[in-house]
Amino acid sequence: MTDVTEFSVAGKKLYLSPVLDLYNGEIIAWQTSEQPDFALIQGMLDKALRRLANHEAPMLHSDQGRAYQMRAYRERPAARGMAQSMSRKGNCLDNAAMESFFGTLKSECFRLARFDSIEQLRRAIADHIRDYNHERIKLKLKGLSPVQYRTQPLTP
Repeated sequence: MTDVTEFSVAGKKLYLSPVLDLYNGEIIAWQTSEQPDFALIQGMLDKALRRLANHEAPMLHSDQGRAYQMRAYRERPAARGMAQSMSRKGNCLDNAAMESFFGTLKSECFRLARFDSIEQLRRAIADHIRDYNHERIKLKLKGLSPVQYRTQPLTP
């Protein structure tokens, strides 16, 4: 699942485009940019596709934003055998997991600190995502972090 969110710092904007794995809630790829352009989305998609093994073809869900409807975007996952899913028009519940992550990020990271520059915010976002993936335990993941859950040994 993917989307874009916006932050404002010192009169400038920073945009974040992450990919959330619905299996374990892990942010598997993300990109920031001071411009909400296709390069932001393309950078995120490049990173996400590099994380996949050649045989993996998960569904990629987004809202109906213009960038996600562009041929250049749609062709990349399709070339890897991935299906693209989009939220129903005007239905924010279809993207609820991503919006929940954005809410957590903004309430725990962005609103609790004062940032003097975009670079400070970029570092804080990177730290938050690392902690979110590796340290933050979730009850629905048996008290493990997303990465711990993904990498735990399989037991018969």
